[in-house]
Amino acid sequence: MNRGPDAGAPPILSDVPGSFTWRVLHDRHPAIIRQVAAAFPYPPHVRAALERLSADALAGVVEPLPADAHDAADWARWSAPYLGMSWYDVPFLWAENYFYRRLLDAVDYFRPGPWRGLDPFEPQKTAELADPALDADLAGLAKVAALPPGEQLTAAVDAALWGNRADLATRLSDPEAEHRKQASDLVADDSAALQEILAPGTGGTVCLVADNAGRELLPDLVLIDVLLRGGGAAHVELHLKPLPYFVSDATGRDLLACLHRLAAHEASAPLARRLREAIGDGRLEVVAPDFYCTPLTYREVPAGLAERFRVAKLTVVKGDLHYRRLVGDRHWPAETPFAAVTATFPGAVAALRTLKSEVLVGVPDAAARDAAGGDWRLNGTHGLIQVRR
Repeated sequence: MNRGPDAGAPPILSDVPGSFTWRVLHDRHPAIIRQVAAAFPYPPHVRAALERLSADALAGVVEPLPADAHDAADWARWSAPYLGMSWYDVPFLWAENYFYRRLLDAVDYFRPGPWRGLDPFEPQKTAELADPALDADLAGLAKVAALPPGEQLTAAVDAALWGNRADLATRLSDPEAEHRKQASDLVADDSAALQEILAPGTGGTVCLVADNAGRELLPDLVLIDVLLRGGGAAHVELHLKPLPYFVSDATGRDLLACLHRLAAHEASAPLARRLREAIGDGRLEVVAPDFYCTPLTYREVPAGLAERFRVAKLTVVKGDLHYRRLVGDRHWPAETPFAAVTATFPGAVAALRTLKSEVLVGVPDAAARDAAGGDWRLNGTHGLIQVRR
């Protein structure tokens, strides 16, 4: 009998028409496919594959990857319980991950030829960084380094937290989302514990597991700069995706694009130089473990990555997807303690997240917030800082 922390918390599915998760599969995924198809002059066989995937997203069943896929054996193991089932009847976290893996297959990302290694989301990412309106953000981020030392960490954490609103996937399916009024409302606030662990001069290694590229990765880089300059960390590991997984997930190429954008702006150019120097001398280490492009949770993290987390003084996970991997994408009672569901994580961990999905723990007053109405769990107007030492 399951008497662990998952007992009584079933996985989130997408089988209720009109629900948030149903809309992601039914509406958002086809919209993303249309955006990808419109962004590139793909040949007929790629367009046909995208159309098949779109049909699957609406009414298909889970099928295996092509037998010649480089990771076919892994996905055969991960998909074994779900083959032949409706996408709406399998765990939502798994279905989302498999959709994006299937999307990369559809656009020939792994196959020899002109489309190999081409990020299907690159046009949207490039447009975001090229937006002249970003100049004001860069100027503001650059000012963090001029704040009194005691205020820099607070400002950097705040920027990194609310930078998670910059989510391309949401804007692709709902273009007006970024224009809604945003209320900086923390539903859980362990910032005092976070400040203590990352206090200037405390040193050690910090792992920062990034989420989105562009407008979110930029403040993450500011936080890294603050930690390294102030001694809140002697060494930072920046964890990125090894592949363009999900729409806006940050890869190594996205890091380079952000460094170039910082360097091109007068105010932020010194920040870019400091970050490049930190990479060059090893204080900032960039890693991209394969784990981040799997349907697995942090309870299934491989030994090598687990050891990185274990020896770090803190791992900071950014964003909604990593939060779901961390606590489990389940129908938790919101008052469930964060420490209880993260007890198996191999080291101290903190979550910085703006809320854009249903899963939530460590928020005892969630029922009262629900009773007050509104989509506060989904619309990115609320955030949380949670820490488990």
